[in-house]
Amino acid sequence: MGIVNSALRALIWWKDQTLGLQIFTWRHGIKVGEDAQGNVFYRNENDTRRWVVYNGEVEASRVSPDWHGWLHHTFANHPGHEPLEHKTWEKGHVENLTGTIAAYAPAGSIRQAQPVERRDYEAWQPE
Repeated sequence: MGIVNSALRALIWWKDQTLGLQIFTWRHGIKVGEDAQGNVFYRNENDTRRWVVYNGEVEASRVSPDWHGWLHHTFANHPGHEPLEHKTWEKGHVENLTGTIAAYAPAGSIRQAQPVERRDYEAWQPE
């Protein structure tokens, strides 16, 4: 069963890090920090490459804005070194909920339990 799991790791990137990423991280990765979700962030020796090894499902929206900025070289220092100043009006990080039960459904959507009755529209009826 171990061989099958190793073969799947080489091909299935959305479940965990691939075998290639694990080898690259082992050879070139310098651990920079970890976020609240357990995602681990790395860089190479000359800081030209930055990457994340997800804890669980590989979903880009699971990376907070602070770490996203560091990954894309927007910020020189990572959040563990120099945390971003957050405003009082900022909302907390929420992962992408598209395709889940918790996804946004506007009023009038067929996904709502009880669709809103519209009073601003009258359907055309042929005479």
